[in-house]
Amino acid sequence: MTTLTTTTTTNTTTTTTTTTTAISSPPLPPSPPLHHQLTMETEMVSKMESASNQDEDEEEDQEGRHGSLGANSLSSDHCHLPKPSVQSSKRAMTKLSIACCLTTVFLIGEAIGGYLANSIAIMSDSAHLLSDLVSFMVSLMAIYFAMRPASKKMNFGYHRAEVLGAVVSVLIIWVITGILVYAAVQRVITMDFEVEADTMIIVAGLGVVINIILGVALHTGHGGHSHGHGHSHGRPHTQQQPSSTSPDQPQGSSGNATNINVRAAFIHVLGDLIQSIGVLVAAYIIRFYPQYKVADPICTFIFSVLVLFTTVPILKDLANVLMEGAPPGVDYAMVVSNLTALPGVKMVHSLHVWALTLDKNACSVHLAIDSNTDPESVLRDAQRVIRSRHQIFHTTIQVERYQPLLMDNCHQCQPLT
Repeated sequence: MTTLTTTTTTNTTTTTTTTTTAISSPPLPPSPPLHHQLTMETEMVSKMESASNQDEDEEEDQEGRHGSLGANSLSSDHCHLPKPSVQSSKRAMTKLSIACCLTTVFLIGEAIGGYLANSIAIMSDSAHLLSDLVSFMVSLMAIYFAMRPASKKMNFGYHRAEVLGAVVSVLIIWVITGILVYAAVQRVITMDFEVEADTMIIVAGLGVVINIILGVALHTGHGGHSHGHGHSHGRPHTQQQPSSTSPDQPQGSSGNATNINVRAAFIHVLGDLIQSIGVLVAAYIIRFYPQYKVADPICTFIFSVLVLFTTVPILKDLANVLMEGAPPGVDYAMVVSNLTALPGVKMVHSLHVWALTLDKNACSVHLAIDSNTDPESVLRDAQRVIRSRHQIFHTTIQVERYQPLLMDNCHQCQPLT
């Protein structure tokens, strides 16, 4: 027996009519015996469990494959690569932490020794150590902030915190060195001082040893290779105007590049070592030739100036990063040539290559293609070229149709000189 309900709607009323109709149905087959029913149910349950186990095995296999790919490398056409490794930053923090501990211990001892010896050279060395300690701490904080993930407000992350930390470090050493040079000049003019040469020799000798230890601790591991992996968004998400953005692209040169803050710290220690050697030489001169006590301030003056010059190269690199100049390791013309050589690409314009930090580069570019070219294919090829040949950390690629009349006459689309 089946009940059919029909609803009819008019402009003024709604009528609902319920009709009951007897519909004949074929007779049901006889039920199987109870033991047959139990057997059938058992077989169905077994099949369901087998299918469930098979699905779980397939999921585990997929997870295993994804894990294996994550540990090694994913296809260059996939939009996500594993999260970048933080081992390099952790190693840098370990080195700087060791440097902070050693510097603090020797700073206290050298300050006391310089006071007892009445040596401005040793005092200048201890002041220089103080600047190094502050710089190491700034560098540690910079690396910590650089490891923080990107956010809506800081969508590039905190990579340039390293650069700012290195700038502060260089400025500190310049200010301290300027003060010490002034004090050295005053001693040369007045010549009113006495130096305890024996104490000066002991403290300066310890300074040489400590700075060698610091230099080895900071320099160990430079030039090594990185096992880090990157992340990209290489597959286009639109059909007409495909674009590719890879905020965490693997930076091939980062494995061989020295962390900028460790590099700055190493230069500080190198300057300290040179100055400690100079102080030790001056101490021996004063010990055997007391009339040449002027060697103390002269030594301070000479080696403080040398320390200033050792910071110039790194300051140039920092300025290039802050000015968003082209990275030294990326050939702009070669990038244009490689992209122009891709099949279907008629024009490359609006190419910008800049440095986020000294070991992380970024790139954005427009590729104009003819009407018969698949934009997604060009996008994949372009990202592969930029990733494998030029080791760009962050890439944004826009593929568009070539419009000769518009693009050839557009000032912004013309190649850079």
